[in-house]
Amino acid sequence: MTVYLTDGGLETSLIFGQGIDLPMFAAFPLVQQADGRSALRAYWEPYLAVAREFSAAMAVDTATWRASRDWGEQLGYDEASLREVNAAAVGLATELAGALETATVNGVVGPRGDGYVLGDSMTPEQAADYHAPQIRALASAGVDQVTAVTLTYPDEAVGFVQGSQAAGVPALVSFTVETDGRLPSGHGLREAVGLVDEQTDHAALGFLINCAHPSHFEATLRDDGEWLHRIKGIRPNASTRSHAELDATDELDHGDHDDLADRCRRLMQRLPDLDLLGGCCGTDDQHIRAMATACLS
Repeated sequence: MTVYLTDGGLETSLIFGQGIDLPMFAAFPLVQQADGRSALRAYWEPYLAVAREFSAAMAVDTATWRASRDWGEQLGYDEASLREVNAAAVGLATELAGALETATVNGVVGPRGDGYVLGDSMTPEQAADYHAPQIRALASAGVDQVTAVTLTYPDEAVGFVQGSQAAGVPALVSFTVETDGRLPSGHGLREAVGLVDEQTDHAALGFLINCAHPSHFEATLRDDGEWLHRIKGIRPNASTRSHAELDATDELDHGDHDDLADRCRRLMQRLPDLDLLGGCCGTDDQHIRAMATACLS
């Protein structure tokens, strides 16, 4: 099994590391600006270097977490301009992936809502309709797969997978959890994975966990259920703080990257089909290098 590395916390790195203002926490407008593309290349280069150092495969994400209708409208984008910016993001990710021997281009789809809190929920049908334009744009531009990240409840994940099926592109689902290991909706991880698989006939390539520290979800993964084979990736936060605490702070918490890496190593021993390692808020290339050292060496 090939284990892929990926990047850390894009938005937090751009804001706190490069001092770039990202209204609505949206990085996608950068792909249409020369200095923005330079900033994204500068962000990715250390991760590409880690992949080369460890002769590792890498999943290169598009900067499109916020590039969907509701968020785009708040930033002045209509349907046509959103389609264009998603395609431009795929072009940049493809360029970056081309610098490595083994890489995949991953089209990132974010939640309709905040990503930290549940907010208004959709039915699977509404979610499929909402996410379909972005999925089609990413698929038409040539991504290898699409991943919905930071989802907070199962119905949105069901609709996302159904929309991906309609577009003919492989899909993964990444849930976020609170400090008790449960989704913001209150569903347990095992329950959420089961609901999505049941309603989509196991159509997703698999599931990930992102935007939470391993200490928040380790206990949830300590069983021997077959569902553990469906967990394909982890992209933890650097900080052990809750979502509410992170939302209230204006300082970046880098956490302990060696401890984070060791926790990821132990999770790999528990998750037989885990093949993606990366980070989320607060993580950077030092965290990913520590993960690679602990898990790939």
